Amino acid sequence: MAAHDLSSPLLASTTPPPPPHLVLTVDGGDDETNHHITPRSNSTTHHRNPFEFVGSDASFSAPPPCTIDPFRNGTPRIDGLYEVLKILLLLPIVVIRLVLFGLCLGVGYIATKLAILGWKDKHNPMPRWRSRLMWVTRFTARGILFSFGYQWIRRKGKPAPRGIAPIVVSNHVSYIDPIFYFYEMCPTIVASESHDALPFVGTIIRAMQVIYVDRFSQPSRKNAVNEIKRKGCCDRFPRVLLFPEGTTSNGRSLLSFQLGAFIPNYAIQPVVVRYPHVHFDQSWGNISLAMLMFRMFSQFHNFLEVEYLPIVSPLDNSKENPAHFAKRTSNAMASTLNVVQTCHSYGDVMLFMRAAESGQEKPSNFMVEMAKVESLFHIRSLEAMDFLEKFLSMNPDSSGRVRVHDFLRVLKLRPCILSEEVFAFLDVEKSGSITFKQFLYGSLHVMKQPQFRSTCELAFSECDILEEHEISQHEFGDVIRLGIPDLDDAEVHELFKLFDVEGKGRVSKDNFTSCLRKNPLLIALFSACLAHRDAVDDDDDNSMVEEIV
Repeated sequence: MAAHDLSSPLLASTTPPPPPHLVLTVDGGDDETNHHITPRSNSTTHHRNPFEFVGSDASFSAPPPCTIDPFRNGTPRIDGLYEVLKILLLLPIVVIRLVLFGLCLGVGYIATKLAILGWKDKHNPMPRWRSRLMWVTRFTARGILFSFGYQWIRRKGKPAPRGIAPIVVSNHVSYIDPIFYFYEMCPTIVASESHDALPFVGTIIRAMQVIYVDRFSQPSRKNAVNEIKRKGCCDRFPRVLLFPEGTTSNGRSLLSFQLGAFIPNYAIQPVVVRYPHVHFDQSWGNISLAMLMFRMFSQFHNFLEVEYLPIVSPLDNSKENPAHFAKRTSNAMASTLNVVQTCHSYGDVMLFMRAAESGQEKPSNFMVEMAKVESLFHIRSLEAMDFLEKFLSMNPDSSGRVRVHDFLRVLKLRPCILSEEVFAFLDVEKSGSITFKQFLYGSLHVMKQPQFRSTCELAFSECDILEEHEISQHEFGDVIRLGIPDLDDAEVHELFKLFDVEGKGRVSKDNFTSCLRKNPLLIALFSACLAHRDAVDDDDDNSMVEEIV
């Protein structure tokens, strides 16, 4: 030890060997269309970047899989002798609680219907006498909480006066959260338009003068922000409550915040909710609503803790950037909860649910931290869903990875040098298989290159030899064979069908570009023809110079 100082490593460093590269061994039989593909490791093989011609550089890499699943419920099933015996013991209590729940829901619904009966001017604050009727519904909300096993609720801190902090934001763990907040402060909430159609719930949230928003519509989100501003600046409206995560989590992490609560630049009071538990996780994650309600009814007591945090005010004379404002607020909430912050969002819930519907064993492997993807590539969650559908058609294995032969099958590519390079571009781990995250990041990386759009237009122009603003299968095949020379007519036809979405036998420029946006990796098929075009242009320029000289 005396020979080493404190800065010396304990273990001698060695230079790691270069990562193995993917090599496709293609065994062709008598039938040229029957190929067997065997990935093997070869540390000396180096693959060209097939997308360099659209501006992609060699520095592309996909982030490693996230080890956090913020939506996983810790107790999705009834496990253990203790839980079984407890449920059997409490079955009579479950029946009583269920009756109390139905009674409170019915009384609250009737009181709410009376409060909004004949109310036409819903653009302005609710008249006082109608608001007093809503107190009946608020008390029934406490009865509903009691029926679910929340006999007492621990609070820390107090709600700030509405005139000081007109907006309240909270983390979102369970459907219990909005019931508690309705009882506690009867706020105006921001909710999805789909909630309006829910029995009983739709009527109650309409009486709360809910601000509806369609998360997939830019005009709807803009209108929601305007409504938050309007109701936030008027003391006659209740305070506005938002769950900026946009969906529920398991409470062991804090999801990425949407910015709607922070754009108005009003003072905000953050509130955090916790559901301490030992045997039953009350979070609404990968568990059905019916099972979650039954488990709540069959507990001796369910714990809920609510903590009101100090007010967070905008900096720079109410002109703070909304993203920075949201970050300061989320940092305060995460610090209080002592949890990590992730870049997951509702888009990851959509990916998770679709993967689960398709029968994937580990649907959480298909989450990509959608908030980060949206920030990097400026795409919507619905576009990511389209890429997921494509990836699922590649038949992922039990770990959510796709092998090269299924990748080529879906993209209608035959084994060749070019297709090997395309797959190797995505296979950043050089493992012979790719994840959905690698497929999505690689596809979006190519599509968002500055030259991608102009390259699509040039590729169409090269195919449109007769300048008819449409291309035929024959024209398409002539261009494709410059990159893959031994393609037969059947293989050209399969590729052409990806572009010929209307089945007319001819492809317009719009359909051609649309197909490449949905399958950006296919732009590599046109690299050879565009390189040939550039070479011809260079020869013409050289000939012109020689003639001038």
